[in-house]
Amino acid sequence: MHLTRDDLYSLEQYAQVRGDFRARVMDHKKHRQVQIGAHVTLYFEDRLTMQYQIQEMLRVERIFEAEGIQDELDAYNPLIPDGTNWKATFMIEYEDVDERRDALARLRGIEDQVWVQVSDFERVYAIADEDMEREDEAKTSSVHFLRFEIAAPMAAALKQGAKLAIGIDHPEYRYQVDAPPAVRDSLTQDLAD
Repeated sequence: MHLTRDDLYSLEQYAQVRGDFRARVMDHKKHRQVQIGAHVTLYFEDRLTMQYQIQEMLRVERIFEAEGIQDELDAYNPLIPDGTNWKATFMIEYEDVDERRDALARLRGIEDQVWVQVSDFERVYAIADEDMEREDEAKTSSVHFLRFEIAAPMAAALKQGAKLAIGIDHPEYRYQVDAPPAVRDSLTQDLAD
């Protein structure tokens, strides 16, 4: 369910609750991220993580006018799962600038090789960057936005505790990990009954 202006704190209200709200969101996010190998992390988004992102943008930019608030809602609402999918921010993380530049050149197309797999079901590959292209002829971006469509039988299996594996099949970056049960359980809550 998308966020509306009624779901947001005013700047003044947010200043009062920010510490507690931020602590709650950071605790929530611990169970919504998966590291894949040494240099890639998936941050699974939901309504709460997007509310936090919007609140922080409004705060930093000092946005209080209706049109500006709506612009932020329009930008971030597409990252909220709709009951049949997961949405994630995919980040390629290298601290060294030269190493990062070389990796982004080698990893072109990686965003299309990210997958999730529920138990023995077929792998579900990400649909990447629906809002804009984030790759060019020379390199990929260090940030991508992914959507994974989860079929009803997969959702049912997850609700029964099925294993969730997450991986990448790129020739320059092949890794597979099992999602910890707390992450699987958090992601399962994004799926409709």
